[in-house]
Amino acid sequence: MTLFDAISKTYNKTRVADDRIVSELIRLADLEKGDHIIADIGAGTGNYSIALANAGFQIRAVEPSATMLSKLERKTNIERIVGCAEKIPFKTGSVDAVISVMALPHFSDIKQAFTEMARVSKKGPIILFAFDPQIGKQTWIHNYFPFCWDKFSNLPTAEDMAIMLRLCTNLSSQIVPFKLPADLKDHFAAAAWKTPGLYLNEDYRLNISSFRLAGVEAVNNGVKRLAADLETGRWENSYGEVLRMDEIDAGYYFLLAK
Repeated sequence: MTLFDAISKTYNKTRVADDRIVSELIRLADLEKGDHIIADIGAGTGNYSIALANAGFQIRAVEPSATMLSKLERKTNIERIVGCAEKIPFKTGSVDAVISVMALPHFSDIKQAFTEMARVSKKGPIILFAFDPQIGKQTWIHNYFPFCWDKFSNLPTAEDMAIMLRLCTNLSSQIVPFKLPADLKDHFAAAAWKTPGLYLNEDYRLNISSFRLAGVEAVNNGVKRLAADLETGRWENSYGEVLRMDEIDAGYYFLLAK
């Protein structure tokens, strides 16, 4: 069983499309209302596919894990397609826009994926939601669970990713930073930056790929340290300033090519 076949069982419990991310995807796509086709590459269980379909777009959800894709509810304006980013099974210029949310770290060849996205899109836009591991390492979460970012240490920075996207697509590229709100609905690695107790919940951790990829000992050590620091007040003494913040820069961003 692959990572995402396993994670699919509980994924939708905590990985819900956040309205603010959806709104930004729509804003950056800049498509007029109508029968536009958007390809969602690395769609997973389709949380963002569904949100965009509900907004009136025709969606082609592409995901290599058939098990993940089977969790995507059937809708008349969503086509479910088993496939990978490096070889998107579409004709050239057959979609009006391409999105990919939190899937970049799992592509086997990012350059080839970018080239394929440009091929299947008429003229862009291509919109990616990703994270810069170098900025993520500056959060308190890294002190307890360094593997959340160390596992992806070879992932290019946002600036390097923008250059790569531009070179692969011959389109202009733009970085749009996204600060994480405290009430984020999509609980990826840094989402609980203001509610550290959530990381003690195994069911919560199971839906974050970096925790799934990490060794059991590394996860348990981090959980034990965090639990002890929360109980003694050491965590609040060291990091309590985040409790007074409404949002945080943890290195997440949108990357737009058009």
